[in-house]
Amino acid sequence: MGEALMILGTSSGAGKSLLATALCRIFSNLGYDVVPFKSQNMSLNSAPSIEGGEISRAQYLQAIACRKKPSVRFNPILLKPEGNMRSQVVFMGKPIGSVSARDYMLSRKEELFRKAMEVLDHLKREHDIVIIEGAGSPVEINLRDYDIANTRVMLHAKAKGILVTDIDRGGSFASIVGTMELLKPGEREAIIGFIFNKFRGDKSLLEPGFEYLEKRYGRPTLGVIPYVEHRLPEEDSLTEFPKVKGDLHIQIVRLPHISNFTDFEPLHWANGVDYVTKPEEITGDLIIIPGSKNTVEDLLWMRENGIEDAILEAHREGSFIVGICGGFQMLGREIIDTVESKRGKVRGIGLLPAKTVFEKTKRTNHLGARVLWEPAKGMAVEGYEIRMGRSVSDKPFSIITSVNGGKTFEPEGAVGERAFGTYLHGIFHNFAFTERFLNLIRAEKGLEPVSVEGWSIEEEIERFSRLVEKNLDVERILGELGI
Repeated sequence: MGEALMILGTSSGAGKSLLATALCRIFSNLGYDVVPFKSQNMSLNSAPSIEGGEISRAQYLQAIACRKKPSVRFNPILLKPEGNMRSQVVFMGKPIGSVSARDYMLSRKEELFRKAMEVLDHLKREHDIVIIEGAGSPVEINLRDYDIANTRVMLHAKAKGILVTDIDRGGSFASIVGTMELLKPGEREAIIGFIFNKFRGDKSLLEPGFEYLEKRYGRPTLGVIPYVEHRLPEEDSLTEFPKVKGDLHIQIVRLPHISNFTDFEPLHWANGVDYVTKPEEITGDLIIIPGSKNTVEDLLWMRENGIEDAILEAHREGSFIVGICGGFQMLGREIIDTVESKRGKVRGIGLLPAKTVFEKTKRTNHLGARVLWEPAKGMAVEGYEIRMGRSVSDKPFSIITSVNGGKTFEPEGAVGERAFGTYLHGIFHNFAFTERFLNLIRAEKGLEPVSVEGWSIEEEIERFSRLVEKNLDVERILGELGI
């Protein structure tokens, strides 16, 4: 039977996801067989698993850090908010229904928790260490009776716990004390120490606080992790949507149900991106409509508040328009949806020669493709798809050449006048493609070409994990785990 280590936080955004990722890689580098686990994650930023199901992007990243293929077992329950206090429930990678928050708490949650714990038990039997990530704060008084992602998991797994706080926010010592005081006795005993995350400054100034915590609770501070710039996706529930105008003005429509916003990280690092929500803001050289959990509702939102007209006007004035997944569907001529929004036939924006029909079966796959769009014709690209829509066009953007490693030949996406759409999430992580695309628009503006620096998630995980390891008492943690 393996050991379990749980990463709890004093709040949402404390850094649990990334610290769990770093610990996965640190222990993997030491030769241990490690896997991640989060019983329940609420996220619109998902990724395909090796089984063809859907898991949170955070556990996908942690699986890579463990050098494991991402599995639905690492995130058994995924909640995808749909608005109006409802969420789609994804269990073991497959949608099992849409429920209100109240109905979920009162009917499905306990059943799914028991099944998730069975999965966790199997993981403990099969691996040396399971790194478990908590959710939000473990001691929210109004939520404790319904919480299936924090201390109940820790106690079930007989896990050791580490409490993480974001010191950059301020109030970290008070947050730790408050959390420790609200933990129940059995829970408090499982905590082996504290981590202060995102620190800027002289660590010696924190010593009086460390001494107080150790005297009061008999627990050490295990590490102080410095604030550092990195290219790993943060916890998506607290993502800040930037407003950066680079040489090119790249604008992304911040849809009410925006999903998979990590698609645009390379654009952010190469140029800067500007997320917009109002029609009067639409002035970009490049305007992108991203993926959506509810394509038709977000299309109607754009139509009602004037963003659709603003995009059409910007296109007439020379802006280049791109749609990714749901955004591609919106840019087509027609959507027929009797599944997700149940609104039937809906007129699209009409910039792309495509028609989309929603089906009940969701496609969640890793893809390889070859671009047909003339400026990048013949380029090999990779990405992934998570979609219920099936689209047809006589002017496809690319040909899918592989699905989960198996060969295929399937047109996807669409090309229009100064516009294209694609189902390939992650298209901009193909850096050669992104460089060619951006330089096409830059040349039109009379700007010098740029080189888009290539980087990989693997390299970023390793770099960040080395930083964490340098500032963390790993030996003590392993000792507490009895390893």
